[in-house]
Amino acid sequence: MTGVEPNRLDDQQLMKELETIHRTRHDTLLHASNGALRAHNERMAQLEGEYVRRNPHRWIAAGRTRAGARERSGADTASTATPGI
Repeated sequence: MTGVEPNRLDDQQLMKELETIHRTRHDTLLHASNGALRAHNERMAQLEGEYVRRNPHRWIAAGRTRAGARERSGADTASTATPGI
């Protein structure tokens, strides 16, 4: 892995790393080697995991939940619910 361990970054550095990795995601997916894509996936997961660890009570937009998505699509929650989820 390249880069500083996510848990060693301060909040501002972590956000900068997340912004950069998300900005480069599309080009990496389309044009990078398989090894580079795997490294990108791993780094993104580490950074995002650290962000979620630090912000367990972050604001969650209602539209970004399963129920919110069903509401946007007009789907009946009873008929589209998956058992056990």
